[in-house]
Amino acid sequence: MRILVGSKNPVKIDSVREAFANYFKDIEVIGCDVDSGVSPQPVNDETFIGARNRTLKLKELNKEENLSADLFVGIEGGIVRRFDLWFAFGCMCVADNDGNVGFGTSTHFELPDSVVEKLLKGIELGDVMDEIMNQQNTKQKHGAIGFFTNGVMNRKELYIEGLKVAAIPFLHKDMYFK
Repeated sequence: MRILVGSKNPVKIDSVREAFANYFKDIEVIGCDVDSGVSPQPVNDETFIGARNRTLKLKELNKEENLSADLFVGIEGGIVRRFDLWFAFGCMCVADNDGNVGFGTSTHFELPDSVVEKLLKGIELGDVMDEIMNQQNTKQKHGAIGFFTNGVMNRKELYIEGLKVAAIPFLHKDMYFK
């Protein structure tokens, strides 16, 4: 089974490979650069829209370049306001060649006001975390979740669980797709 992921970020590619290996045999995961069509720091439903846009663009790319992929995965990190607090999370969208689409999300984790202020100005969470940690490209490593959990969880682990649940509709097609 060939799976296209809407990013060249190794964390996202490895997350898809590990999550989908639980359900499918002989998978090949290929990262492709596609635009999310949303702002650099998605807020609320924009996160779902960005994940879906990546997935749909992968389907177009698959058709145009005859890549013979079976599944398409878009992953978009965003923030959402719930219970008067701001949380970071990842949204996962999976589609197949039949037009079936499923969504999942990662665990949500609370963000401090000092970080949220920058995010709401349009600065991407990865850039804010690079500044806080005085590092570069943390989004391709342990990410914000790694910092806030003191290394107990990393970005790959965060995404794997969301991808596992995004696959649910494809495991029970008769219940989800009519």
